[in-house]
Amino acid sequence: MEIPLRSQISIETRREAKSAVGVGHWMQRVLEECERVNAAFGAEAVHDLRVALRRCRSMADGLMVIDPSSSWREMKRAGGRLFRALGALRDAQVMSEWVHQLAPENDSDTKVLLDFLAERESEQKLLAGQALRDFDMKQWRKWSSELPPRAARVRVGSLVFKHLALERWTEAHNLHRLAIRNRSQVAFHRLRIGIKRFRYVVENFLPQQHDAWHSDLKELQDILGEVHDLDVLWATARRVNAFLTLESRTRWHAMVEVKRSQRIARYRERMMGSKSLWSIWRVDLPQGNQIQAAALTRLRLWASFFDPDVSHSRRVAALARQVFDGLARLGLANDHPNARAILVAAAFLHRVGLAKHGKAHQKTSSRMIRKLDPPLGWTPGDLLLLATVVRFHRGIFPHPRHNSFRRLAPEQRRISKLLAGILRFAHAFDDAHDGRVHRLQVEDKNEFLLISAAGFLPLTRMGQDVAAARHLLEIVVRKPILVKPLKEAHR
Repeated sequence: MEIPLRSQISIETRREAKSAVGVGHWMQRVLEECERVNAAFGAEAVHDLRVALRRCRSMADGLMVIDPSSSWREMKRAGGRLFRALGALRDAQVMSEWVHQLAPENDSDTKVLLDFLAERESEQKLLAGQALRDFDMKQWRKWSSELPPRAARVRVGSLVFKHLALERWTEAHNLHRLAIRNRSQVAFHRLRIGIKRFRYVVENFLPQQHDAWHSDLKELQDILGEVHDLDVLWATARRVNAFLTLESRTRWHAMVEVKRSQRIARYRERMMGSKSLWSIWRVDLPQGNQIQAAALTRLRLWASFFDPDVSHSRRVAALARQVFDGLARLGLANDHPNARAILVAAAFLHRVGLAKHGKAHQKTSSRMIRKLDPPLGWTPGDLLLLATVVRFHRGIFPHPRHNSFRRLAPEQRRISKLLAGILRFAHAFDDAHDGRVHRLQVEDKNEFLLISAAGFLPLTRMGQDVAAARHLLEIVVRKPILVKPLKEAHR
């Protein structure tokens, strides 16, 4: 089989072919490669700097989903400016290599194109040099100290990163189906970007999968990269009127199309049918209920960067879950398919606004949640419902005059009241953040609900808080609620 040109002229370093070694390593590599590129802007040095920048930017792209620090976005943006400036230079260098490979010996028809590319490369070296001088090394070093400890809070290979990889897999697979159906240059270009984003998550955050899939992902990236190279090369040749005769233009177009068709055929061979790589990759990513669990874990991780007392939120989530399950057994909980997950997520996310505003933080929390992108397995409606539950877990009761409540469909309004009522009630048992109450038991006594709470002290501030917090839930279930201490058998 023909060795892809990209593998000949831009061989990845041995360190890149291995599993990810961390954002700190690659940020340091950027600084080292900047020094090497500045000497001559050679093809290999430009490629290696782009690899290091790409690694940093792709890690930022993945971690931004979990870690809300603005430094990730700022680092990605700063690296992107230099990456793009080097990209135009890299394109000129790659096209020149293609022309030399495709041109028959002593072919004089390529002189116009090669002269244009040589001039373009010289121009781009000047622009790349200016971009390199504008690159803020001092700020980059600051980020290289600040960001690695934040990245270390999320373990590589975890379910969260598998969930992120599944999102990228889904996006890329949808682009694959579009490209196979319409076969346009634009569709294959978008597919190349989609697979690239999937590859970046795997190589940066899933070392076990990367070890198994690296060669296949690299080959696909080379194949689609070369399809793009050939498309850009031919568009450039036409734009500069590179071929002076119709015969020369026809011959070159045929050569380009043969190379392009070979690569499209190889792509189809690897990616079509029941044994395609799509199927192989999908098997090792979250399935069924794992998708929902991973989405919830992602939201919990995001919240943990804001929440000053994660243990409290964990206790509230456990208590809220017990109340919901008890009501569900009695037929008093709504049958919304994601209600339980939304309630648990609300318990973990209800305090994220404290990081910005202590007063009425539930409003801030709700606004922050509404700005999130729904994780795979959640819909925009689920996220809106989550934000509304958090908004009304304390303070005033929900009412149609409130914008966040009015945005909900009528059938969602009752479930939002129910979940907000449960969260208010559960939160009251741990308002002191002491973990005293650890178990709630729900019973239907016909005319009222009896909630028995292990560790409950009715004649204390806790008793007052619980009494005040039960009213919204009473309205929704249409029964008064009586709370009493739960006597547990001594072990």
